Amino acid sequence: MNLNSINTWLKQKLLYLLNLGMYLFAKIRIYIKKRFDSISNNKLKSNLLQALPFWIGSLVTGIVAVIYAKLFLLAEEATIYFFDLNKYILFILTPLCFFASWWIVNKYAPHAKGSGIPQISAGIELANPRKYHLVSHFASMKVIAVKVLSSLIMVLGGGLIGREGPTIQISASIFKKINDLLPKWYPKISKKNMLITGVASGLAAAFNTPLGGIVFTIEELTKIHFNYFKSALISGVIISGLTALNILGPYLYVGYPKVDNTSYWVVIPVVITALITGYFSGYMGKLILKIIRKKNTLNRRKTILFCIVGGLLIATVGFFVGNYTFGSGKDIIQETLFTNEKYVDWYIPFVRFFGSVISFVNGAAGGIFAPSLSIGASIGSVISGILELPASDSNLVILCGMVGFLTGITRSPFTSSILVLEMTTAENSIFYLMISALIANLIASVADKYSLYEHLKEDYLEDVYTKHASSLKE
Repeated sequence: MNLNSINTWLKQKLLYLLNLGMYLFAKIRIYIKKRFDSISNNKLKSNLLQALPFWIGSLVTGIVAVIYAKLFLLAEEATIYFFDLNKYILFILTPLCFFASWWIVNKYAPHAKGSGIPQISAGIELANPRKYHLVSHFASMKVIAVKVLSSLIMVLGGGLIGREGPTIQISASIFKKINDLLPKWYPKISKKNMLITGVASGLAAAFNTPLGGIVFTIEELTKIHFNYFKSALISGVIISGLTALNILGPYLYVGYPKVDNTSYWVVIPVVITALITGYFSGYMGKLILKIIRKKNTLNRRKTILFCIVGGLLIATVGFFVGNYTFGSGKDIIQETLFTNEKYVDWYIPFVRFFGSVISFVNGAAGGIFAPSLSIGASIGSVISGILELPASDSNLVILCGMVGFLTGITRSPFTSSILVLEMTTAENSIFYLMISALIANLIASVADKYSLYEHLKEDYLEDVYTKHASSLKE
């Protein structure tokens, strides 16, 4: 059998499978329609039809989020494997991965780069009849594929990125696709509500923090009244969270740190940590935005050089400092909270800070949620070491550092507090966490009135409006 015969045979089989899938999908749609037509209670029928797409989207999101998390962890472990095997491998692997992860995004889905949260914020703003066709730039099956592949390559090369923002964009893309597949006879479902629920479900599945998903959606991504979508949002969070929970088991993203029996004067290092994390996170967002906008003016050759140099910088720092410079930084959080090694070296926050900036501005897919938490944790750890705090006090200060830095980046103080609280179940520390969030939010606002996400959202919207100005005028 020659090559042409094999290609013909493969095409025939693929066409057969495609036709079979379309046939089965059509049969399923007809069956569902008949079943719902048989329900006599019109209100019940309408409620079920309205809820079903949200439930399906949440179920799929939970499964996809778990698979993505497993792949992300494998990529991080592969980085450490190569690092332990031979440090010099990094000088080839890291710049190559930085370039490849950027190239995939730039070639196939430019708006799949970075976190994904600003893109979906922009998509939610575009989710109206006149502009809905533009949402596919930010949420589509192609975006999902590029997002996953680019971020995995990036983290394999040691990039300091997280998977939480990407999971949100992936989840919103899943919800949009389900909405687009609904037949014409199906009751109309708000496209904006589908995207919003996708955001909440994605964050809930990524961190196992259902309340955090709801609060983040309300605080950060939408200004419409909660009553319009609260049922879909809450049910979506529950289903995606339970799906991830049943696959991975009862887990916390961080764990169960001991924060009981803290000193009465621990509020002093908590406030100091909040001030420092708020200051540095505010200026980190400003620095990232400045570099991204400057990089956007470079030609293709200079952009490629930018990626390679960034990879070499990460490899060089990793070579001399160690594996603290790679990945999301979750290992730093767990080590400082759950071992006797409470105090990291003074330079670790700076390494994580600049490494995160270099990784994020590369142009590949990758979030900044987890890196922000690790930077905040390392700052809290250093302050605890300087003040020689006991273990329980150190844990509290580290948690407050996580909240403070994440707040400075997102400008979502309540979300940051709830996320860290749900990650650790440290209920007795909630007031300290909220104090840290509010102080950090105030200090970060001095650097810039708006968050990094808000600036990037406006940049994405401007880009889409510029490219599709003619279609919007029609």
